[in-house]
Formats: sequence, structure tokens, C-alpha cells
Amino acid sequence: MVPPADATYFDFANELVQDQPAEALDPEISGPLAAVGIVKGEPFEPDERMRGILTEAAAVGNATARTLACRPRPSEGAHYYGTSSQWVNGLLAAGYDFMTPPADITDSGVQPRPTSGARKLNLRSWWWYLAVGISPTFATRLTGVGSQYLFSFADQDGRPLDGGRNYRLVLPPDIPAARFWSVTVYDNQTRSMLDTPQRYPRAGSQAYPGPAATADPDGTTTVHFGPERPDGVPEGNWVQTLPDRGWFAVLRLYSPLGPFFDKTWRPGEIEAAG
Repeated sequence: MVPPADATYFDFANELVQDQPAEALDPEISGPLAAVGIVKGEPFEPDERMRGILTEAAAVGNATARTLACRPRPSEGAHYYGTSSQWVNGLLAAGYDFMTPPADITDSGVQPRPTSGARKLNLRSWWWYLAVGISPTFATRLTGVGSQYLFSFADQDGRPLDGGRNYRLVLPPDIPAARFWSVTVYDNQTRSMLDTPQRYPRAGSQAYPGPAATADPDGTTTVHFGPERPDGVPEGNWVQTLPDRGWFAVLRLYSPLGPFFDKTWRPGEIEAAG
């Protein structure tokens, strides 16, 4: 779950190609791999010159993908609540095929949205740099079906999230998830869950693997992020971070409800708390 981000990526890709049938990969994927010497049934033995090229390619490719993922352009349409918000969902802008946005669901029925006929490559890079799988239910506007995800890579002022600082996120009452919801913290270098002594870097409505988050008397739920749990904060409302690691958050809604799609329910921004 932690893919290499240096030139060993190509060795990893070669292992995959050699292990699987030749037809396992789409020709549009196996073609570029073949162009750098990764071919089913053939040894992958780049010389010193080629290894240097692959090393530079891995660094540039990783930096490019990271930028597309963590700082999508406003014109991509991924900012779910507009450019004043840090919450991002590229799937509802591009669809699971990254070409056709999901249809609108209205009282009159299903209203398909037009496609430009062009693959949204930047949003495709956004998703696949961060995630390892996809389903049409990730990009449907049907209530009570599938799951929806909102990503945040920065605080309310657009500053990258610092593992050495304290933050809070206020979720309004009636979080629109029929099954359950969670906020999970990821390492922005590995894109895997942040590895901390807390072990499960999440807060949510489920009481496993850690305590469920507790709502305040007014119905809001406040999630705190930081190296140490603030005084008076319930264990289930705190997600531990590390001073030497940046991070990002994913808010998940399982069996999302109408207020998410019509945006009458909206999470707060992640706010620096000192």
C-alpha cells in the first residue's frame, strides 16, 4: 500500500508485468512500459544511462502527480464548495471514467450531464496518485448508495497541514451518512495512513477500532488533530499527527444522504488551533 516514489518504481512495475499474463494490462499502459524496456518475457536491464533517465523521470513524475493531487487547479472543478473551500472531490466533477460527470438526480428523474469527449487527465492523476481502486458508486449522486469522499490538503487559509501544529474540524449536526462516517489522516509523502502511536488515525461514528466521536450538546462534532490530545477532548474526537510529517484528511460518508449532494450540509474547514 506504499508504492515506491523513486526509480525502484520501474523495477516494481517490471515485477508486475512478468508476474501477470501479457493481456492483464491495458495496451495503453503496457505500451509506455515497453518503451522503457519493460516487456513481458524479456529481462529489464537498464544501463547506467537509462537508469539515470528513469531516476529523473521518477522524481519529476512524482512531483507532478503530487502537485496535481494536492493543489488541483480551480478550473478543474474539483473544489466541491467552490474555490473558497479546501474540500476537494474530483470524481463528482469528472465521473469514474474521468470523462463524463455523473448524472443529476432530480424529482423529474435522471438528468445526464454532457461530456466534452476528452479525458480529464489531471483529475485522473489526482485520483490514482491518492487511491488504489475505483467504482461507479464513488461517482454517483444517488442518495443512500455507495460512498462519497472529500479531501482536504490545507487549512482554511490554504496552508499545508503541519503535523506539529494543532487543528480542529467542526462538522455540523446531522452528518449526512446513513451507515457511518469517518475522518482519516494520511501521510502526504506515502499517501498511506499516518503511522502514529495511536495506530488508527481516524475519528468517526463507529466505535471500532477506536472510540466513536462524541457530539457536542448543540449537535456539532469537533475533530481535533495534533501531536497530543488537548485537555478535555474525548479520545474518539482526536486524531494524532507527527511533528515531522505533513498530512491530509479524507472525510468519508457511507450511504450519503441528500444534504451532501444539495450542499445544504457542509463541513467546516480545517482550522489551525495554535
